[in-house]
Amino acid sequence: MTPRVSYVKKDHAARVTLNRPRVLNAMDSRTHAELADIWADVEADDDIRVAVLTGAGDRAFSVGQDLTERASLDRDDPAATSTFGSRGRPGWPRLTDRFDLTKPVVAAVRGYALGGGFELALACDLVIAADDAVFGLPEARLGLIPGAGGVFRLARQLPTHVAMGYLLTGRRMDAATARHFGLVNEVVPAEQLSACVDGWVGDLCAGAPLSVRAIKQAAYASLDMGLEQAFQTRFPREEIRMHSQDAREGPRAFAERRAPVWQGR
Repeated sequence: MTPRVSYVKKDHAARVTLNRPRVLNAMDSRTHAELADIWADVEADDDIRVAVLTGAGDRAFSVGQDLTERASLDRDDPAATSTFGSRGRPGWPRLTDRFDLTKPVVAAVRGYALGGGFELALACDLVIAADDAVFGLPEARLGLIPGAGGVFRLARQLPTHVAMGYLLTGRRMDAATARHFGLVNEVVPAEQLSACVDGWVGDLCAGAPLSVRAIKQAAYASLDMGLEQAFQTRFPREEIRMHSQDAREGPRAFAERRAPVWQGR
């Protein structure tokens, strides 16, 4: 049985590719189940410092939920409706509500990133887009909601009226507009997307892996805290970093004018 997701690990980076190009990388239950195992492995493997999420082919990152499967599920079990989050469904917790993943995830977006595909990108830490990328949350036009975090993340990452305009109408957003509002880090010509992503991956891997993980955890965990509370909070990943060999290796390497050798554990 052909995997729904390609997973390749090399040079401290995990390449995660949604591999259903014939249906624009729509995500069905099997896809979510495979992704759950992959994200668990990314977090557990100390050799992995960063993950890159992309879609196979040049037409779509992902158009989100496989609506053909959704229609079949609704027909077979009318009570099996979907709502916010993935609890009780295949692949829980999915990336969109997996809040304990401390490795950085980079979305490389080409073509359509719609519905759950856009929500996947919003759940990543960095988003690099080709100039042909198109983002949108069409759920309101389908009798659904952006339940994989789109309602929550878009309203937090955009000015309120702008977010509501996209959420309530399902209108699409081009890559330049997404860059204007800070939803993506960089927009490049499609033929340069891979090289641009590789540059970001190289920079992420150059940092001390324990520092990167501690920074990510502290940044997200403190978003809803007051500044004083954030300073007084003990973050688990920072407790690990501050007592690690790597915390001493960085200053030592600087003083000795050499490249640091990170242990990452």
